[in-house]
Amino acid sequence: MHIILLKFAQNKSAAAEHMDAHNAWIAQGFSDGVFQAVGSLDSGGGAVLASGQTRSSLEARVGDDPFVKHGVVSAEILGVDLKRTVPALEHLKAAS
Repeated sequence: MHIILLKFAQNKSAAAEHMDAHNAWIAQGFSDGVFQAVGSLDSGGGAVLASGQTRSSLEARVGDDPFVKHGVVSAEILGVDLKRTVPALEHLKAAS
């Protein structure tokens, strides 16, 4: 499993210009079964919980995010080896 942190970068003022394409990228991640949850960071930017892909595949997917491509955000990918979850999230352990 991976946590992707998308933190605002120098070109954050262009967020509105790329928002529709960014939202389509998020929708595709859910459609592909890779994204499990998406939300906003308190400090600005966003976070994505992803599973079922290798790190290199996920890096390629994140590189395709229009926000990343246009410097609206910088991305940090954190790998997580889950050990315990609530029953509803048990499927994420298998995807780690």
